[in-house]
Amino acid sequence: MIREREDLGSRIFGIIITIISVFAFIGAFHTVRWYSQANLVYNSQYLTVGMLIIPLWFFGVHKTNLTKFYRAKDTIIILIESLLFIVTGTGILMLFMILFNLDLVNNYVLLAFAVIDFIILNIIIISSYKYHKNLLDKGMNTRNIILIADQNCIDFIERLYLHKEWGFRIMAIISDSELINEVFGSRVKVIQQTKSLPCLIKFHVVDEVLYCRNDINQEEIKKMVYACEEIGVIFRMQSSFFHMSATKTFLSYFDDVPFLSFMNTPANRVAHQWKYVVDIFASFFILLVWSPILILIILGIKITSKGPVIFKQKRVGLRGREFNIYKFRTMIQDAEKLRALLETQNEMDGPVFKIKNDPRVTAIGRILRKTGLDEIPQFINVMKGDMSLVGPRPPLPSEVKQYERWQLRRLSMRPGITCIWQIAPNRNNISFEEWMKLDLQYIDSWSFKMDLILILKTVQTVVKGSGQ
Repeated sequence: MIREREDLGSRIFGIIITIISVFAFIGAFHTVRWYSQANLVYNSQYLTVGMLIIPLWFFGVHKTNLTKFYRAKDTIIILIESLLFIVTGTGILMLFMILFNLDLVNNYVLLAFAVIDFIILNIIIISSYKYHKNLLDKGMNTRNIILIADQNCIDFIERLYLHKEWGFRIMAIISDSELINEVFGSRVKVIQQTKSLPCLIKFHVVDEVLYCRNDINQEEIKKMVYACEEIGVIFRMQSSFFHMSATKTFLSYFDDVPFLSFMNTPANRVAHQWKYVVDIFASFFILLVWSPILILIILGIKITSKGPVIFKQKRVGLRGREFNIYKFRTMIQDAEKLRALLETQNEMDGPVFKIKNDPRVTAIGRILRKTGLDEIPQFINVMKGDMSLVGPRPPLPSEVKQYERWQLRRLSMRPGITCIWQIAPNRNNISFEEWMKLDLQYIDSWSFKMDLILILKTVQTVVKGSGQ
């Protein structure tokens, strides 16, 4: 698991470092030409060196520890590693220049490139390390785990507590070992019975369950895998291999400790991280492009009704994490207080509350809802990491309390602005149970292609004015 995250970080950061280094080389050329007043002329050999930097720096960064943010590092270590990386890379560039007679490239440009690249890369890498550590100190970017352990796991548990930079928070330990209770009882809740697991993962924010006992009770494990699979919690196991049917089974690592993992949600962490990166950049671009229209909407809301422009409401996100969702206010002030009076008019079954012609909606609110423009502030939620562009809609905490166990699995992916239900032509006639099944269908068959199709169909729905 740590390895997957490191590999992903290394790939993404390798691309970033490569792009920055190419610009550093261009900057070095102009710096030397300006500072030395030399008559440097750009020629094809500079282009050749610039092209050589791309594979050298991209593959070189994967051979270093520069981008392994899930390891504790002092600043001096980062400086030494980056210095070795730059010196080695520049040395290889010089070797290529000698071998291929690239004698028109000024040596001072290469030296300036090494210095500029060293400074910029260290600023970015050290800042990234500090940012990652700051997130962990605030309890963000962490994964909540429950351990099912015996006394043979003490060393592994100590490593989890020692390496906070790994980003894992132990919520509870299920163990009947007195030694486990004695060693860790003061730091975390130790529970004796494994039958407590279904309740723990239902009523607490839990991302993963780790089974690290040496003994194997296959029937007990099957029950735990099923309990986790039912609501979309990842189950990982450190033990001997054996056949067990599960939606997805694969090997993962905590440092050098192997775990057999069972999960019923999309398993490709690399693809999910790219989805997150795309979400952030796309949301920023959309907010930037739509900023003139946003100003008009803000003025329209302020002029036509009393109350704040932005409506904030508690919603439930990934695996039960609560957050404030943002929308343009489309109802009269204090509309939530009037909901109890309208319960008898609810047109949806299940815990969801919807009325087609809700009397609380303002005139401009009806336009915003019809066009879907009231959802635009949710791109801020996407940039904050609370939501995604595409995913099951985030429910209210009161709705989640009424969910059946199988419905909780819709919380196993980051909630989105749009999903399958939102673009269904007859969505207002779809029952709550069918809605939940559509969300699970999205989770089980997720892909980038599917996201793109749903986004395009959502745009089509907005243009037609058939939104809610």
